[in-house]
Amino acid sequence: MKKNLHPEYRPVVFRDASADYAFLTRSTATSAKTVEWADGNLYPVVDVDVSSASHPFYTGRGRVLDTAGRVERFNQRYGKR
Repeated sequence: MKKNLHPEYRPVVFRDASADYAFLTRSTATSAKTVEWADGNLYPVVDVDVSSASHPFYTGRGRVLDTAGRVERFNQRYGKR
């Protein structure tokens, strides 16, 4: 790789405050805020709005859409041609 071209790839903590969930991974994301992780080291922390701990699809709190009504409406509009 060329020097001074690529961003630094390092450990970063992503934190979802709404679900009180955080995970440590590697990323090029930067942040001025830091947090002390369970291993005692300080890592930059990036706050996110949605994670797998708070997303309705992964938590099972998603809404069920009326797919039968949509199919019936499609058939009425276009029918069997």
